[in-house]
Amino acid sequence: MSCLRVVLAGCLLAAAAVTAGGCSATDEERTLVVLGPWTDGEEKPFLAALKGIEKRTGRSYVYKGTRSLHETLVAQLQAGAPPDVAVVSSPGDLAAYARAGDAYPLPESVVGAAVPPWAPAVTVDTTDGEARTHAYWAPVRLDLKSIVWSHAADTGKTPDWCLGVGSGATSGWPGTDWVEDLLLQRQGPAAYESWATGKTPWPETRPAWEQWAGILAANKGELGKEGLENGFELLRNGRYGLLNSGRCTHEHQGSFIRRHYTDDVLPTPTARFLGSTESGKSGKFGKPGRTGKAGGSGANAFEVSGDMAAVFKPSTAAWDLLGRLTSRAARDDWANAAKPGERPYFPGGTFGTLPQSQGTRDVQKLLEGAGQICLDASDAMPPTLRDAFYRAVLEFLGHPQDHDLLTRLLEQLEAERILQQREGAFVLDDLCDNPVGASP
Repeated sequence: MSCLRVVLAGCLLAAAAVTAGGCSATDEERTLVVLGPWTDGEEKPFLAALKGIEKRTGRSYVYKGTRSLHETLVAQLQAGAPPDVAVVSSPGDLAAYARAGDAYPLPESVVGAAVPPWAPAVTVDTTDGEARTHAYWAPVRLDLKSIVWSHAADTGKTPDWCLGVGSGATSGWPGTDWVEDLLLQRQGPAAYESWATGKTPWPETRPAWEQWAGILAANKGELGKEGLENGFELLRNGRYGLLNSGRCTHEHQGSFIRRHYTDDVLPTPTARFLGSTESGKSGKFGKPGRTGKAGGSGANAFEVSGDMAAVFKPSTAAWDLLGRLTSRAARDDWANAAKPGERPYFPGGTFGTLPQSQGTRDVQKLLEGAGQICLDASDAMPPTLRDAFYRAVLEFLGHPQDHDLLTRLLEQLEAERILQQREGAFVLDDLCDNPVGASP
């Protein structure tokens, strides 16, 4: 009887089955636990990759998926029962785990998988009082942001924007993407990175919020209210996707949203819509930006996000698994098990041998042509500041023309930035980089 099996969330391995299989109870031969964010069928392509690794290693793995990954992982850490490997989408969370000693630095055998900008080095204080810098995680899957989606017939039209910011406990993040992208496109990667890593005061970002308020006002003044009422995927008449509602023509969203659309929905760089400003106001984020150059603001700068794997229970088997999750073989298995419109992106491109959707191919071309890619700013912030950013967006959308409200929100965010700075929570740098070339 084989010990090889992949078990979905909520399932238990029966002790009798382990005994019958003759599996040893040693640390290197036990079943390894992988905690991840995919549930409700989304985990199936990842499970195919994990099954392929099982066949190649002879080891046994169990996958546990949850929509409340942060809360689940914190509870497991507090109970002293962490997973061997966790796949987390927030580098800010991962940096906090590294500072606390819960996530472990990558050994030399897998440190090459820590591809920038998804895996910036983390500087932490060690028990001997010295600050050391290490890589702690590696991207296993990634997404391109700074994209506007529209039907082919609407691509050249003046945008009638879609907006939905509902996302359960993390509601607000689609709105933070708007603020981040305005900063990136109009002021460039250097200014964006300075703000995202805690070096720029929040009041200096005011022009970006005001520019977003102008966009919200252009849609009959109701877009903020609609955004608060809608989930970011919006299910209506049995179809997901804001563009499928028929109430709007352009959607600002990451590459993952393509899974809800047919091949006539096309991606366009947001720089075409957000890459210039007439504000002329003073301040780091108030001056009109230059366009078209990778080092400044312009058409070649994109935000990116990703799902990163880190080890929370170190062992030879756990490090081997992390290395294999970033291998070409695992990526091929993952890609071939995904639907054409859900084909994942990896450092180095998309893999697999099966056909891709038109949207997948189009996004890949945008990624390959990017001059600079920058890690999602809110994802990289200390968790409490990120959550405060989410809440500020939700409050702002209720009254986007209220200047006093915006002043108060920015003051609150600035107070949180100063607090996190004093506590040494800003430990990530180098959030922007050139597009990744060959797969590791």
